[in-house]
Amino acid sequence: MTAARDAIRSVEILDELSPQAAQAVFDLIEEAAEHDGQSAVSEQGRLQLRRRREGVRHLLLRQGGELAGYAQLEDTDPVEAPAAELVVRPALRHRGHGRALGQELLALSGRRLRVWAHGGHPAARHLSGALGLALFRELRQMRRPLDRGPELPEPVLPRGVTVRTFVPGKDDSAWLAVNAAAFSHHPEQGSWTREDLADRFAEPWFDPEGFFLAVRGGGEEGSEGEGGGDGERVVGFHWTKIHKQEQLGEVYVLGVHPSEQGTGLGKALTAIGLRHLALTQPTAMLYVDADNVPAVTVYERLGFTVHDVDLMYRTET
Repeated sequence: MTAARDAIRSVEILDELSPQAAQAVFDLIEEAAEHDGQSAVSEQGRLQLRRRREGVRHLLLRQGGELAGYAQLEDTDPVEAPAAELVVRPALRHRGHGRALGQELLALSGRRLRVWAHGGHPAARHLSGALGLALFRELRQMRRPLDRGPELPEPVLPRGVTVRTFVPGKDDSAWLAVNAAAFSHHPEQGSWTREDLADRFAEPWFDPEGFFLAVRGGGEEGSEGEGGGDGERVVGFHWTKIHKQEQLGEVYVLGVHPSEQGTGLGKALTAIGLRHLALTQPTAMLYVDADNVPAVTVYERLGFTVHDVDLMYRTET
């Protein structure tokens, strides 16, 4: 543990949070989200409050003993600069706390830093400029109505492929292998571990009935670790998520093994997941990088439009 102090605040830097500290941070994040209309800390960041993870550090900024701000630095990507998220308590903003957290993040990362600004709020853009960070990535949140609008297409699966739902404990290894292959270019997603899966299985929103696996039957040999049992080979998936309070159904993670790309499997899995969500939810949402033009085009054809954006800034390299 280290600490940095000035006349009005202190910043404590920890590798792991106590249950009490984690709860205080959760409360701060929720208070800010209610004020801002969007959480400043991602799902992954919130999950990492609960357990120690190699390469993750927590920054607690206090003013007069009160928790005034929080930042998380994740240095797990073997190529990219460390990534950070930060939040300041709404009632204590405009006092330099955000800049103080940003300067600590720059120092911890050796001035190799990427920072998320969820929602792309003007204050976050101003802070990024003050820290010398430049816009690097735009992640779009897209939505479409499920109770009206363009009709959802009928799913057409490639020959020899069937779809079933995920079985926790049975399909974990196969899913992790296909996820790694499908997102080999995207370490944030492709590097998920059994621990990452277990964290999500423990969340109240998890429902295996909304987690679809595309499989090829017995008799076909796949790569090691991709077998789903009973001679199956998992070749794709669509994991959906329901946000009950917001009445939203999310295309949470959708991936296709490289050997199956270009077969129409991704389109079929998208339709299957959306049809499942349409049974109970009026609106669908998903996240997609703005520069992923093929994916954006597919989603636009399905009736999705941009609802919000998350922006990532980074130090100049």
